[in-house]
Amino acid sequence: MSYPPACPHRIGQRLVIEMTQMTAAQSCEQAVQALPLRLRETALSLPASDRERVEEFRLRVGWPMAAVLDGTERPLPGPPVRVEELNQLVEIASHASLHTVLDQVRRGYLTIEGGHRIGLCGTAVLREGEIHALRDLSSANLRIARQVRGAAAPVLDRLCPKGRLADTLILAPPGLGKTTLLRDLLRAVSEGEHCVPLRVALADERGEVAALHGGQPQLEVGRRTDVVEGCPKAQGLMLLLRAMNPQILAVDEITAPEDVAALIAAAGCGVTLLATAHGEGRAGLERRPLYRPLLEEGLFRFLVQIRRENGARLYTVEELRK
Repeated sequence: MSYPPACPHRIGQRLVIEMTQMTAAQSCEQAVQALPLRLRETALSLPASDRERVEEFRLRVGWPMAAVLDGTERPLPGPPVRVEELNQLVEIASHASLHTVLDQVRRGYLTIEGGHRIGLCGTAVLREGEIHALRDLSSANLRIARQVRGAAAPVLDRLCPKGRLADTLILAPPGLGKTTLLRDLLRAVSEGEHCVPLRVALADERGEVAALHGGQPQLEVGRRTDVVEGCPKAQGLMLLLRAMNPQILAVDEITAPEDVAALIAAAGCGVTLLATAHGEGRAGLERRPLYRPLLEEGLFRFLVQIRRENGARLYTVEELRK
């Protein structure tokens, strides 16, 4: 059987996208509840059209808070961010129980209700050569998670030859929507949308994909999807493989050799793999020692690349193996 060459698909103004559970503006409004009052009011003073498009809020000590819209960072009105406000941010995000989120903080982030993520920078406190905590916070990044129902529509048919999802790797630089695309692919496959419905297992280490709260995903990943979060990805993948008998095994952001080894082991068990990775282009994958085994082992049939062009995201699907 022959396949068409790599083909681009645009999303943005050229694709009507249905928002589920929350509108884009409501997702922003939920996320900024973690900000101290002054900064929250500044964020909510943005026009509704901007609240629908904002991707991140950047907080740096000594500079006014900034918003990232369509990949461009712009300062917001108001005095510079203070150290005390970064400390308040962590206190609010942890519900005044810092000890319950120390494992996340030492890795430089917090995931809050709704799947929104707060990245943190400051002075690292080391113990036995590993980061134990962060002190003297210097900056923070509030990244807004959004449910975009239909984000996978432009590529779903291509990734499902004969109606069944094939092994797929999603590749893009940070902030271009890898997690959003992954989430909607999980939802579509789990629900049997234009493809065979399959059991999905998701290793969601940072809680950004499904955003479990009270045992229930806050973001839609489909009725046949089982989620484990809060543990290292490699351990989560192996737990799911042993315990949940998945047909699709998914993970967001391959970042360590252990993740790669777990995926290679899982591939030998007959499951379909769905993963994301940071990078630009297949050549970048081939150059990086971490990712090279993914290609050498032939783990993925399709590579989906995402880039931004004229304010819209552009998908390119490349077939890595027949």
